[in-house]
Amino acid sequence: MISPLDVGGGFPDRLARALDAAEVAAFQFRVKDLDQHAAARLAEPLQKICADRDVAFIVNDSISLAKRLGADGVHIGQGDGTVQEAREALGRDAQIGVTCHDSRHLAMEAGEAGADYVAFGAFFPTTTKETKHVAGLDLLEWWQSIFEIPCVAIGGVTPTNCADLARAGADFVAASGAVWNGDEEAAVKAFHEALTAL
Repeated sequence: MISPLDVGGGFPDRLARALDAAEVAAFQFRVKDLDQHAAARLAEPLQKICADRDVAFIVNDSISLAKRLGADGVHIGQGDGTVQEAREALGRDAQIGVTCHDSRHLAMEAGEAGADYVAFGAFFPTTTKETKHVAGLDLLEWWQSIFEIPCVAIGGVTPTNCADLARAGADFVAASGAVWNGDEEAAVKAFHEALTAL
């Protein structure tokens, strides 16, 4: 589950509702254009909500913020530092994920560097962020047939299409808009039903 960009106001209550609706593996804290102090202030109550429910709290893009918060891990894009830098800053037990777009090469590099998971996408049209790369289901099938490292499918993922991704080989699906643009509790339940019906 990926946060919306606005996590202030009543968002902590919405997060608690979403996480209580069905099992969620991880929550990614994703905010933009905030200084680290402001981001840390917003993150702290959300991190506690996740910890109370045994949900991994992953910081998007910022190794330094993840270290400051003592987060469970960090998700880095291609311009956010290396797996090695993240591992040195966050320690052996941190979960480190890497955005690999639609690239087999980037995914193999991330795996060799010691990433805990790789993320592919976008698989479907999304309004959450600009789509520069489009991935096909064959990418998930290829990765699953060769590598042990888990892969995450992201980009336009909804309760209606998530089962196709899981069948193709996604170990996890990541969603933001499909959860937060409506009733988060109903959305999480719908995702859970679609994925457990496989």
